[in-house]
Amino acid sequence: MWGYRVAQSFVFAIEEINRSTHLLPNLTLGFSIRNSGDSAHGALYETMGFLTGQEEPIPNYTCQHGSPQAALVGDTRSSLSVSMARLLGLYKFPQVSYSSSLPSLSDKIQFPSFIRTLTSDLTSSHAVTQLIIHFQWSWVIILAHDDDFGQQASSLASQVLTPAGVCIEFYLYVPSHQSLGKIEETVRKMQKCTARVVLVFLSNYNFQLILYGLLAVPVSGQVWVSKDTLHMALALTIPGISQVLQGTFGLLYHSSRAIGFPEFLAHLRPSQTPEDMFIKKFWEFTFDCMWPYQNITVTEGVQFCTGNESLKNKPHPFPEVSKIDAAYTAVYSIAHALHDMISYEHQDGKGTNSQDFQPWQLLHVLRKVHFKTPDGSEIMFDANGDLVTKFDIFQGQKTPDGVFHLVCVGLIDPQASSGNKMMVQLKEDLQVPTSVCSESCLPGFSQVPRLGAPHCCFDCSPCPEGQFADQRDMKRCLLCPKKQYSSHTRDHCLPRTEIFLAFEEPLGFILALVALLLAGLAVLVLGVFLKHRDTPVVRANNRTLSYFLLISLSLCALCALLFLGKPTVTTCLLRQTTFAVVFTVAVSSVLAKTLTVVLAFRVTRPRSRIQICLSPGASTSVVLIASLIQVVLCGVWLAHFPPFPDKDMISEPQHIVIQCHDGSGATFFCVLGYLGFLAGGTFSVAFLARDLPDVFNETKFLTFSMLLFCSVWTAFLPLYYSARGKSTVAVEIFSILASTAGLLGGIFIPKCCIILLKPEKNTSSWLRQGHHV
Repeated sequence: MWGYRVAQSFVFAIEEINRSTHLLPNLTLGFSIRNSGDSAHGALYETMGFLTGQEEPIPNYTCQHGSPQAALVGDTRSSLSVSMARLLGLYKFPQVSYSSSLPSLSDKIQFPSFIRTLTSDLTSSHAVTQLIIHFQWSWVIILAHDDDFGQQASSLASQVLTPAGVCIEFYLYVPSHQSLGKIEETVRKMQKCTARVVLVFLSNYNFQLILYGLLAVPVSGQVWVSKDTLHMALALTIPGISQVLQGTFGLLYHSSRAIGFPEFLAHLRPSQTPEDMFIKKFWEFTFDCMWPYQNITVTEGVQFCTGNESLKNKPHPFPEVSKIDAAYTAVYSIAHALHDMISYEHQDGKGTNSQDFQPWQLLHVLRKVHFKTPDGSEIMFDANGDLVTKFDIFQGQKTPDGVFHLVCVGLIDPQASSGNKMMVQLKEDLQVPTSVCSESCLPGFSQVPRLGAPHCCFDCSPCPEGQFADQRDMKRCLLCPKKQYSSHTRDHCLPRTEIFLAFEEPLGFILALVALLLAGLAVLVLGVFLKHRDTPVVRANNRTLSYFLLISLSLCALCALLFLGKPTVTTCLLRQTTFAVVFTVAVSSVLAKTLTVVLAFRVTRPRSRIQICLSPGASTSVVLIASLIQVVLCGVWLAHFPPFPDKDMISEPQHIVIQCHDGSGATFFCVLGYLGFLAGGTFSVAFLARDLPDVFNETKFLTFSMLLFCSVWTAFLPLYYSARGKSTVAVEIFSILASTAGLLGGIFIPKCCIILLKPEKNTSSWLRQGHHV
């Protein structure tokens, strides 16, 4: 019987308007209430009777006297409103609906005279999707009717939600007709769902059937979201519903509040309106009583209606409130349109006659009406004839006793929208559960899609070295700028520091100290040899070559210092070339000394060609020629592919390694290859001569020292190319110093021991006695 209260709100609004001194001050509104019988036939019959003014209507024939009909308000159900709207549209007769939300009624081509004081189902469906987006629910179920509206609403929801990153786990469609088998099948599917949010586009009856079905099966608490608060109100009345629902959200469009209507209804009495044929049935239903009739036998326990019962303490069921307010607003919309039409001055200076106007004239004004109702609500319609309004967001909140009640927690404003997104305002302390297929990826991680799953289902993978993710749920990690590196947590980048093997750091200091010590030792040995230059040990095997070798070894040790410190253009040019040249001098000196020993033991007669090769000039020529070839190679290298300072951004993620780029790898290998060729040849000759008589013969020392030299540089290559950053420089310095120490120690330390510690062996007489060194 809620329709009777709506009809009374209609009466209340007309009486309020008639009392107003501002709205239609010189005009009194009348009305008639007709019963369609909840059928399309009845609705059309009563509509035609209203248009023609006849009890037995004849189409296209009007029999009416007095004031014209202005507009029609109704009907309740959309199916009835569609039938009425098609008929009224033919006559351009205004129809204002307070309850029909069917989307197709927004089509002004089919229904040109239809206007409503509520929103279309599609508008409210669009609004409820904004709630899902705002709460960041990315994993939802859509439960809809298997009819045009359900398909259209779910399609619209998908079009809005999918671009916003929301995934639909299942589309569950329920037939519009009552089908318990389909309801049970839907319940079984919902048991398997992992989404915790259900978006509902169902009728009230099927909605309740689904909830009752879920009560009979084990299912985790879900959040049900509907475009209609009526769903939520019905759901919360089901006993034990807290087992199924974790929460509910519904929307209620803003409408004018019928202030004073409860008091108006409280003073309603059947005796005051004897012409009202509906009031007695309403009274019986509301107060659970019966009117005493003469032909009815009184049974025990039956309460009779007195007509003095009061509606004052009878609360309105929640669903009725919105319908009452919408009907109240519909009447005010018509009244304001009449007021504007009458007050409007045409260009010829004449206004519209309130007793003689055409329906299309009022319809034209009604579409553009814009006013405020007594409670301050602003009323206007859009181009489709739908009410321009906001939506209140109601949440079914659970009390400590497990009982739900509806609480307004915010609003949605479709007018304050940006593109396809409406403005959503909510209370700050509102707590809502989450509904996601995968937990959010923290900063430092990126999403990795799961094969065969929607994009909302993913795994979280940590960002690799050099990349970062500074926000949650990033699709991919971002590269850090070249001069930055990713933090340990991979959620931001830090500036990279420039590094090089400096003198100040411990390793650089130790290497520099060793280089100076070796250079000093070579100079010291050179001094010993100069002081004892006429002794047999120094004179043996060409003392000039010994001087060359000691000087080159001293320079070899000192050239290691070029590899320390920040690389510059000068040091990069000198590093490898100086190293190559001085080591070539050293190795070629060893080669010359080895050849001298070998050739000395092959001299059989004076002034032979071999004896000529033993002259000091010949040995020096070997050193000069070998060194000159290396100098030419280095010159070509410097002329065409000179080394230069470079920044290594790859070797060490947290640092920028300042190093010397070789310029041309091929040229560099040619220089090293030539040096290796000399070293290999020298070692081979020394190895073959190792068994020659060893009185002041240094072939064994030369063999041992060249073995050390070749071993160091053979190990150098893999170490050099496996090392990273400034470690490569340290490896090369170590190889330079180790090979220098090997040559210096292997060749000259034994001789220094004889010169300094055993001077008696460093005499010609001792040699003539046949002793060995």
